[in-house]
Amino acid sequence: MAKKQAAAAADGQPAGKSKLKLIILIVVGLLLAVGLSVGGTWFILSKGDKHEEAKPAEAVAAAPVRQPAIYQDLMPAFVVNFNHQNRTRYLQVSMALMSRDAAGMEKLKVHMPVLRNRLVMLLSGQDFAALQTPLGKEMLLQQALASVQELAQKETGSTVVEQVLFTNFVLQ
Repeated sequence: MAKKQAAAAADGQPAGKSKLKLIILIVVGLLLAVGLSVGGTWFILSKGDKHEEAKPAEAVAAAPVRQPAIYQDLMPAFVVNFNHQNRTRYLQVSMALMSRDAAGMEKLKVHMPVLRNRLVMLLSGQDFAALQTPLGKEMLLQQALASVQELAQKETGSTVVEQVLFTNFVLQ
């Protein structure tokens, strides 16, 4: 320790001063690096904004705007009975329709009795054993979607419904 102080005194500087200079240089270097990275990022991002402003107004207007999803619950839940292995079995399903066309959904609401009838007939025609598998449930969803879209196309002129969702599915 005494040798270090003697060496520092020989240089004409106390030992604490050299450490202080080193700390100050490190802090200044770090501040410079942070400042350069922030400045570079700002420069690159500001160039991207100018590039977007240069797009023609027609191209921006032509980009399709995705509407928010609208959900229509089909209440009350559907209850269907099956005769499986000489036992009575039941299926209770709650469904929701997803669409992005509010006007189309309003038109489809008028035809809800026909829609519910189609879905009851579809559900009652299923195989109970197949509905116990994930693949069977997925196939039922696809068949329900096709049935709903067919009715919507026939009655409203467009498919309207994007997805049919199970909100509750009970096999007993």
